[in-house]
Amino acid sequence: NGKILFNEHEFVLPEKRGIGMVFQDYALFPHMTVEENIRFGLTNLSKQEKTERIREMLELVHLEDYAKRYPYELSGGQQQRVAIARAVAPKPSILLLDEPFSNLDAHLRQSIREELNGILKDTGMTSIFVTHDREDAKSIADQVVILDKGETIGKGKAIII
Repeated sequence: NGKILFNEHEFVLPEKRGIGMVFQDYALFPHMTVEENIRFGLTNLSKQEKTERIREMLELVHLEDYAKRYPYELSGGQQQRVAIARAVAPKPSILLLDEPFSNLDAHLRQSIREELNGILKDTGMTSIFVTHDREDAKSIADQVVILDKGETIGKGKAIII
């Protein structure tokens, strides 16, 4: 029937899993414009739907005037916002963020943190945010899990922890 099984569980191709990912180093395609980077994950939409979704994402991350620019023409904060837009554009079930602010200076980190918090609230998207920064965890998370060497040593509401 064409299904791939692994230990009796059906294998789902990565692009079919409904997961968005924002990496520590942004992982933008350097040969693609901002618009093309965002379009990359929009595979099952018509051309018009893709254009509309890209416009929505550019508005969401406040980069409407940067659609035709390449990553090397953007600041670190702008690159991070493009990475967030690209991850959110396909409307994934869950968004994974791996130390997304670690390459940003303190002022920019605060600004992007606030923007991401707004994006997550506006989209209602569930996210898992990996960080070593207490302020990131407190300002973005509803729930926090603290790990030490792979073991859970604490969990609860971000305000309490």
